[in-house]
Amino acid sequence: MADRHNREIDRPLAPLPEPLPITTVDSHAHLEIITDTAPDSPEVGEVLAQAKSVGIDRVLQVGYSAEQSQWCVDAAEYWNTTVLAAVALHPNEAPVVKDLDHDLAIIATLAEHPRVRAIGETGLDYFRTPPQLRGVQQDSFKWHIELAKRTNKALVIHDRDSHDDILSILLEVGAPEKTVFHCFSGDVEMAKTCVERGYVLSFAGTITFKNAPQLREAVKLVPIDQLLVETDSPFLTPSPHRGKLNTPAQIATILRAVAKERGADLIELAVAVGANAERIFGPFSA
Repeated sequence: MADRHNREIDRPLAPLPEPLPITTVDSHAHLEIITDTAPDSPEVGEVLAQAKSVGIDRVLQVGYSAEQSQWCVDAAEYWNTTVLAAVALHPNEAPVVKDLDHDLAIIATLAEHPRVRAIGETGLDYFRTPPQLRGVQQDSFKWHIELAKRTNKALVIHDRDSHDDILSILLEVGAPEKTVFHCFSGDVEMAKTCVERGYVLSFAGTITFKNAPQLREAVKLVPIDQLLVETDSPFLTPSPHRGKLNTPAQIATILRAVAKERGADLIELAVAVGANAERIFGPFSA
């Protein structure tokens, strides 16, 4: 994953969008990839300040490796009214780390930190992981599910080309009370299944992509209390700025796109997704 991340930071930042009329939350970001700096650096502060200038005043900083999950915790400690942390081994990391048990032990320890409010991003990714390694990936996912239940924290799921197995494992192991599909990528039928089971669906900049009509249909049917928005920054920059570096500020663009598809009032939607984030992850200032 490191090579891909290094390529991301070479891109120019997407321009700041029009400010929202009220504040809300980015429920999934990777600030360390945007800045390539320490968690307490001025560069991280500038990204957060730019986001706040357009109405995004809270960010969930999400883990994908043992080392980077520690970065998440440090950021949540330092920016302690703005940033919360999630910790996990990404499904692409789990099959390739040198000592899986060692790294999972680190995640388990970090999960006890009071500013860690979610276990993620975990899940399955069959796009990058060959069939012979998928068993390890599935075992890691099950381990993270149990950790989320044991610590009473939300589960944040990465799902790429693995919809059926994700849903099957959640039934097999038992989903945590708060289960979030990060960057939801399924179709309308999958969205209906997730809604029926009480899962939360988080929509990213992909909802603005021309090749994603199924996402625009799916977002219309999600009950407001099961809906989040996210950037997954620096990835998935929304149109019309694809090719530039995504940041939490782009929630303003994504939220407007979601409001348009749902025929919703922008302020009411911003308030709702912010309240959902605090219900799922807890207060950012505590």
